[in-house]
Amino acid sequence: MYPDAPAAAPEPGRRVRGPVRTAAAAVCLVLGLGLLGGAAAGVWLTGDSGERPAADYAETRSLWREIPVDTIFPRSLRGRGAGPGRADRRWTRVAVAPDADCRNAFDPSLAGVLSPAGCERLLRATYADETGSGVTTVGLLFTETDEKGMRALRERFDEEDLELRADLMPRPYAARGTAAARFGDAQRASWTVRPLTDAPVVVYTVSGFADGRTVGEPQPASEAVLEDQTTAPAQAGLGHDARGIADRIERGLRHIVAQGTGQDR
Repeated sequence: MYPDAPAAAPEPGRRVRGPVRTAAAAVCLVLGLGLLGGAAAGVWLTGDSGERPAADYAETRSLWREIPVDTIFPRSLRGRGAGPGRADRRWTRVAVAPDADCRNAFDPSLAGVLSPAGCERLLRATYADETGSGVTTVGLLFTETDEKGMRALRERFDEEDLELRADLMPRPYAARGTAAARFGDAQRASWTVRPLTDAPVVVYTVSGFADGRTVGEPQPASEAVLEDQTTAPAQAGLGHDARGIADRIERGLRHIVAQGTGQDR
């Protein structure tokens, strides 16, 4: 499922009360239910809980077949406060890869780590920042495994700090005639890899320079976004790009799942 070959270009008593007390109780009940419902939705949309929603894994796994590419990967993304110093960022989609299997999609080390989860389908797109100097590929790997398998994968990433390993950087998607045309493996600068546990999906990003510049020491986004960092990826905001785009695509995916599962289509 993951050959080692290089890669190509949503969630009693009977006592009678007076009308005022009854109305007040009703309001409290409604508010209480609303708060509980909002909290549950918030957990699903932000991923703060280890519990998956009622949505079935198999149903979630097939959503990519029915959702327009512009919904999965919006033409533009806005990141208020997502840049260095909490500056606003804006990214424009410059390329979308045809949906594919995972053949040739990852370096051997990352392919080996992800292989137990299997590969149902891989979706990828590349975004450029407003200056056109930074480009970021974002991927959604829809796995074949179940909830137990996704938890195991996430636990391994957490326990072994796999997201920090440079040999587990994802590969970029470049497209001719775009700002990402020169975004190859050597241009990889910052990245993030996120196995979800409430959906059979791995969300990842990898960012780099659009002008073909190589980066001697790539840095994971979780480190490159720290204020005291002086590395090239940190100074250029490439860690912020990798994290910001991953955040927004993941949030969008959760919204899609929340709306799309459990409904007749």
